[in-house]
Amino acid sequence: MIALIAPAKRLDYDSDLSVEDFSIAEHLKESKKLIKELQKKSPEDLSSLMGLSENLSILNFERNMNWQVPKKPSNEVRQAIFAFKGDVYVGLDSETLSKSDIKYAQKNLAILSGLYGLLKPLDLMYPYRLEMGTKMKNEKGKNLYEFWGNKITESINALAKENNSKGIINLASVEYFSSVKSENLDLPIYSPVFKDYKNGKHKIISFYAKKARGLMARWIIENNIKDFEKLSRFDMDGYYFSKSESTVTEPVFLRD
Repeated sequence: MIALIAPAKRLDYDSDLSVEDFSIAEHLKESKKLIKELQKKSPEDLSSLMGLSENLSILNFERNMNWQVPKKPSNEVRQAIFAFKGDVYVGLDSETLSKSDIKYAQKNLAILSGLYGLLKPLDLMYPYRLEMGTKMKNEKGKNLYEFWGNKITESINALAKENNSKGIINLASVEYFSSVKSENLDLPIYSPVFKDYKNGKHKIISFYAKKARGLMARWIIENNIKDFEKLSRFDMDGYYFSKSESTVTEPVFLRD
């Protein structure tokens, strides 16, 4: 199974890491093109484009101007799975994964990225801010979906073929999974739904749903899940499978 997750706005380049292994992202040629476009923009332009505060605009202007092709880990460059620190990554808790877990994740987990396209867990990355939904004009169109076209989909297909995967587990947000051309994927797509009990009924609560996506990604990694049928066994943090609410492509997990 190939599990797909979204990146996070919040980054961590300060904590100590024990993992030295790294890999190089596949689409750096495309990343360089996007960076060149971003480097043309002032802090004020970035603020307008991304809705950033003055401080964040200046920070990301500096990031864009200092960006280079990642070649080895440093204080400014680290592996993607350890760089992102959002709600999904709270659930994933990558720092506590074993070496064998990381090795499995490298082959079975992919992070969708506005700047890097598709990142494997150990792919090196400089800090950046470029959400997939950003309407930034580029040489291929008016937004990042047009820029990436079918490249991300082709990478997923290649990864799945290499691993003899039987399906794609979509644990990414709608914004990021929209960069994948579903009709061109060679495998079936399964999109788990997580609901928590509130005010008398189960419903999707964004914060908890994001964390649950990370929890499921971790569970898949730790248990070497290869078959969709086994997903119903997911039971971390009090979630349980609801057969009555699930469909073939959308397994539903509830928490009381």
